[in-house]
Amino acid sequence: MAHDALSQILGALRLRGSVYFHTHFNPPWGVRVPAFGNVARFHMAMRGDCWIRVEGVDEPIRLSTGDLVVIPHGVSHILSDTQDREAIDVDNVISQTGYAGEGALAYGGDDDRHSCKLFCGHFEFEEGAMHPILKALPSYIHIPNTQSMNAYWLESVMRFVSAEVMGDRAGSDAIVHRLSEIIFIQVVRVFVDNAGEAAGCLAGILNPKLSKCLSEVHVRPEDPWTVEAMATEAGMSRTIFAERFTSLMGMTPLGYVTHWRMQLARRELIETDQPLIEIATHVGYGSEAAFNRAFKRQFDITPGEMRRSAH
Repeated sequence: MAHDALSQILGALRLRGSVYFHTHFNPPWGVRVPAFGNVARFHMAMRGDCWIRVEGVDEPIRLSTGDLVVIPHGVSHILSDTQDREAIDVDNVISQTGYAGEGALAYGGDDDRHSCKLFCGHFEFEEGAMHPILKALPSYIHIPNTQSMNAYWLESVMRFVSAEVMGDRAGSDAIVHRLSEIIFIQVVRVFVDNAGEAAGCLAGILNPKLSKCLSEVHVRPEDPWTVEAMATEAGMSRTIFAERFTSLMGMTPLGYVTHWRMQLARRELIETDQPLIEIATHVGYGSEAAFNRAFKRQFDITPGEMRRSAH
């Protein structure tokens, strides 16, 4: 298992990166991307500029060459050459152009001098998986090419991913998925660097002391965790640790322990046939009754009901 808290959390959420296509959009053009599930979509401008209008965000976002934008929470958004361009759904664009998944998705007018080449995809999380990190992500994260730390590294990775997509060589799918996941982690880092403690639980997860404690909880959920024990792992006094943890993570230390245990239990119920008492013991409960009560408080159904609904 990964040793840092963020990697452990993303592993538990089953983060998976996917790439849709790269584009060649000539003015005039406008494409609407509909809302969809538990995904965070991303777009990088490989060449040219465009505007993005995100549902629920007042001001449009200007995307310039080398810029990356991530739009969490699966909300709908419009990409276009001007701020007020009419847009059609991306599925209609694909249908109209006859795009079959190979090469660039070409759409728009004849003005090739001002074409916009985008690299588009999404980060997906397992359906039903929950963690405070998902709620902590903002409406969008915009990383200007000239602003972010490691911007050159990030752009190089994006270009490499783009080349893999276009090259369609053996193993390219695995490379693209793994590099996409690395990109997501880098995006979160840049967001926290810029937002500081306003990033909430993301700032807590990347805080070296809290991260050390979280990592130990993730690895040893069955331990009889107390606030004192968690503070010791973090190398902090009990009072300061409890205040800092609650302030950044948005829940108490023991509340987080319970949350993590329940997420692990949910997965084991769905993916294995282990008896309930074994799952209860694995996530730190001495009796099946205590485990059942905690599970129902979290999910509003019993472990048995969760298992039956998944099969």
